[in-house]
Amino acid sequence: MKKPIFSMLLLSSLVLLGGTRRTSAQDDSRIRVDVVLVQLNVAVTDRKGNYVTGLKPEDFVITEDRIPEKISTFEEGNEPTKRLVLSGPDGKTIAQTVVPEPVVTNEDAATNPGAVSTTGANVFILFDTSNYMYRGFVFAQDSIADFIRSLEGVGRVAFYSYSRDLSRAVPLTAERPTVLRGVRSTVAGDDAALYNSLLLTVKDAARLTGRKAIVVFSNGPDNASLVPPEDVAELAQSTGTIIYMISTRDAEAEPISTAVFERMSRATGGKAYFSKSWKDEKDAFASIRDDLAHLYSLSYYPQPNPNRGWRSISVKLVGEAAQKYRIRTRDGYRVLKQPQVASAVPPPAVSAEPPTQ
Repeated sequence: MKKPIFSMLLLSSLVLLGGTRRTSAQDDSRIRVDVVLVQLNVAVTDRKGNYVTGLKPEDFVITEDRIPEKISTFEEGNEPTKRLVLSGPDGKTIAQTVVPEPVVTNEDAATNPGAVSTTGANVFILFDTSNYMYRGFVFAQDSIADFIRSLEGVGRVAFYSYSRDLSRAVPLTAERPTVLRGVRSTVAGDDAALYNSLLLTVKDAARLTGRKAIVVFSNGPDNASLVPPEDVAELAQSTGTIIYMISTRDAEAEPISTAVFERMSRATGGKAYFSKSWKDEKDAFASIRDDLAHLYSLSYYPQPNPNRGWRSISVKLVGEAAQKYRIRTRDGYRVLKQPQVASAVPPPAVSAEPPTQ
């Protein structure tokens, strides 16, 4: 009998489902099993809104469509990721620290973003450079620059801007000066296609494993997009991408934009901020920085589940913590799959970590 052959397949250009396992028998038949690594970013706070630290994997209970799930990896804040494994015949779970990969360069991330992984979160900054930004443009640049300088425990940062079109000014890089130069090079422009640009940014983030977040600075409503915000929010949920929204009083003055920003950020486990001054903008960025530094990152491989559509996720705390603390995270994801045709000739074996949902 031939030895099993393992390979990873990209099932969707929008939502990354895990690789498939192929077993080759004497008659060359194929058995395919989808393996999806679902990653959750969880904020835990007390009743006063203070972050709760020091929790352990056993303090969390995760269910997917009411099916209990086992935590595979665990990370608190900027600490190294720990993989949970069963040890010995007693079946006890122990945590093994995952050796981090080296931080890659800007060129590596630009040429092959799906194949790289670094320590810390990957943060995409999406800056509104539409004609809504003529007032307070320099103040917004200053706030973003200060935010970039203050980021600790973040592996890479990308800086994008948008008006009618998206500009990927600086792809993901660990080089902060490069990002700062990108911020200073932006100029105000045309109409605002926020949701079009945000969808493209989510797609870029979706190709990455590990924690990823998008921080949007918007000075007004969307007046040029063809994509509905609901589609953007669902894709971000399904790829485990957190969206933080910072907007000014110009956006807050329009109830529809306010509701959309709040709903989109909440659905992905992020937050929405409405700034009335440049000081409020700086405070909002500082709050996001603190949030990223205190998130718990949990992942799991889903138990068998016949549901191929939207899957609901519930994360709860056990014991006394369940009553004292509050949890903020995404509440589910959608499984998207494109049909695949098995090849008669098995491909070369490829070793890879499964992408995340």
